[in-house]
Amino acid sequence: MSGPIDVPVSTPAVPQPAAAAAAEARSPRLVPRIWVGFAFAVLIAAVAAVAAWPIYRSGAFALLVAVGTLVGGGIAAVAWWRRWSGWIVAAALAAAVLLLGVPLAVPSRLGAAGDVLRGLAEVATGLVLGWKDLVTVELPVGSYRNLLVPALVVFLVGTCLVLLLAWRDDRAAYAAVPVALGMVTFGLFFGRTTVSAPLQLGPVTLYAPVETAVGIAGLTTCLLWLAWRTHDERMRALQRAAASSGVRISRRPTAADRRRTALGAGMVVGALVLAVAVVPFAARGADRDVLRSAVGPDIDLSAEVSPLAQYRALFTDDRADEVLFTVEPVADGAAGALPERVRIATLDAYDGQVYRSGGEGAVDAGRFVRVPSALDAGEGEVVEARVEIGAWDGIWMPTAGRLSAIRFAGDRSASLADRFYYNAAASAGVQTAGGGLEAGDSYVVRGVEPPTADLAELEAPGSPGGVAAPDNLRAWMDEHATGSGGAALAGLVSLLRERGYLSHGLSRGDQEPAWAAALPDYTFQPSASGHSLARVDTMFARLLERETDPQGARSDNLVAAIGDDEQFAVAVALMARELGFPSRVVLGARLTSAEPGLATCDDGACGAQDLTAWTEVQSAGGQWVAVDVTPQYAVSPSLDVTEQRDPENVTEVRPETVEEVVPPDPAQEDSGEERTPEDESGLDLAWLWPTLRIAGIALLVLALAFGPFLIVIGTKAARRRSRRRTGTPSARIAGGWDEYVDAALDTGHAASRTLTRTELAAAFATPAGDELAHTADRAVFSHAELTADEARRYWDTVDAERRTLRRQNGFWRGALATVSLRSLLRPLAPEAGVRSRFSERGRRRAQPVRPMP
Repeated sequence: MSGPIDVPVSTPAVPQPAAAAAAEARSPRLVPRIWVGFAFAVLIAAVAAVAAWPIYRSGAFALLVAVGTLVGGGIAAVAWWRRWSGWIVAAALAAAVLLLGVPLAVPSRLGAAGDVLRGLAEVATGLVLGWKDLVTVELPVGSYRNLLVPALVVFLVGTCLVLLLAWRDDRAAYAAVPVALGMVTFGLFFGRTTVSAPLQLGPVTLYAPVETAVGIAGLTTCLLWLAWRTHDERMRALQRAAASSGVRISRRPTAADRRRTALGAGMVVGALVLAVAVVPFAARGADRDVLRSAVGPDIDLSAEVSPLAQYRALFTDDRADEVLFTVEPVADGAAGALPERVRIATLDAYDGQVYRSGGEGAVDAGRFVRVPSALDAGEGEVVEARVEIGAWDGIWMPTAGRLSAIRFAGDRSASLADRFYYNAAASAGVQTAGGGLEAGDSYVVRGVEPPTADLAELEAPGSPGGVAAPDNLRAWMDEHATGSGGAALAGLVSLLRERGYLSHGLSRGDQEPAWAAALPDYTFQPSASGHSLARVDTMFARLLERETDPQGARSDNLVAAIGDDEQFAVAVALMARELGFPSRVVLGARLTSAEPGLATCDDGACGAQDLTAWTEVQSAGGQWVAVDVTPQYAVSPSLDVTEQRDPENVTEVRPETVEEVVPPDPAQEDSGEERTPEDESGLDLAWLWPTLRIAGIALLVLALAFGPFLIVIGTKAARRRSRRRTGTPSARIAGGWDEYVDAALDTGHAASRTLTRTELAAAFATPAGDELAHTADRAVFSHAELTADEARRYWDTVDAERRTLRRQNGFWRGALATVSLRSLLRPLAPEAGVRSRFSERGRRRAQPVRPMP
């Protein structure tokens, strides 16, 4: 082979002193890698801040991001310049966390020396427990306690690690991408359980636009940095080779470079378009599963004893006069007004026996979660009060309105704040510190009371389901209901209270009960406790019986339902459900009331006999409206009834045909089971579509994640199959040699086309490489006919050599070789002539030679 060879026109680089070269290589002004790595870290920090903003949504978080990123970048710059070891960097980061922890992550502890020390302790605990606490607190958390500590770790330590890895010269630099993606996913995993509202752009609807934009921005930033880093490494390698050989290198991209760039860009754009167009659309109706979706408070309220079941115990003589808690105005001119009602417990689940909070059949789907410094309570009148606990105990906590903020005081303030949980849907809170509230505990509660609505003007949103009302209650409603919706309910409630009679006990005992002595002109009437369906059904049975009694009509006294708020609140809740209103029962106390005869707390001191229960119904607009249900006690039930003869039923006895008659089932059973349809033989396929949709989304995500790798593996498998089975035995042997060379290329070996097969086999250094080379040469250049059996044995040897090549550098490098594109992109290079790497880059002419098979 002969031909013109270009002579290098550039002179070799002049050697420099080692110290000067090292200094020049480490100068940020002369090393683009430093500036590109810095830009990469800044962009990732910005994307991570946007992703985490819904978690905190406060100025303290914005300050932490700015300072944390700046300090983390400064530590990385000094560590890179001074060549610090990993231990020194870790010590510097730990010192930065201690110095910045209190002012940035626990700003509430800035002040006296004692507060700062407690703040340092909270920073230390936040490093370990803050991640768990973050998913148990309602969003946004603001600067609540030490929940900014995880964000400080992410933006301080994360920025430093990204920079130190991105500035490295070896392959460890690529570990900066997982760290960067970890910073971005912090806000996504610890964030909201719902996605952002859809964005309408003309005829196109973008679902979850914020989350999609965050994901695309983070992924694109990482891909751009990886592409630049790969290009920079290739150019540096060429420059080093040029410096040693004296060949001038052209920086203009070749056709192969352009093809590789277009292929990579096309794959990225295709994946992004598919992800943006398909994934959000397919998941638009699904719940977003994040860490807080599966983490809640460590309490199960459905297993707690219902406070409504203990209501009668408050009216015993030894408890009736106890002061349970005191509600006072806050001594602040800017404080809100005192609330009209104090809510203790919201009970939204009824099983036919007991009304309790949560559990199966609950009206509200909210969870009891940790409360940050403030909640969005909506619009309404601001109320604020100071509550001091007296004889009240247990986990249920007196609150006011829809809670917006709470501040504990006293010796147990820290423990009370840490173990307070709140359910925004039920507007109720529980306290689990030390088993519940204790005498002497105090706190200031601030909330919002929405505008009150008239019950008669409400519209029913629809049947909420639940336990069916007893037959006597429905019969009484059918007889007296007029109109529909809120008007019908208001009329029924007013009539029920008029024909009911207040009684808190079954037995009078030796003397008048304390609760009865507090009621003027009261005549004692016994009543049983409990609020099961059977108890409510008995109450309405007496009402129906009294209304059909002529003596009741003559005396104009139809009072017959005896009980207290426990039974009447449940009865009204069942009537509301029959009319299509979701309903729940609330236990609490009234501070003021415009209606006479209702119990109120005197001067804010709420005694045991001041506690009451009322019903809340939900309108079509989602607003909960309180309905007072306490019956009157001015008119006592009349015991006079019309005497009537028992009806005589003549029975004809026929001994020959006597048959045993099985009595029917009782019309009303004291059970919480709902009526089920008689015919349930039909096949229920309601589960099929959600299952198919979830499976489809999962398969789509897997296809997006692993699809490119599967395409590469499938392409290589098809190529190998074609080489193994196509053509004559000689052609299949030549194809086997090509498969051997491609396997070596994928594992990182260089395979120049100017080398013979024997030289390539020596370079690959595999056990049977020399034998494969000689057999391939014989198949290509010899005129002897080879058999199919020889081709099969040759391919067996090729398969063994391929496995040897993959195992040379370990499992992970073998896996990377399986999805490597080097052997696929090699045929894209120009075939007009054979060029060396440097002649191609330098646009040098070379004498064409016959390429090796």
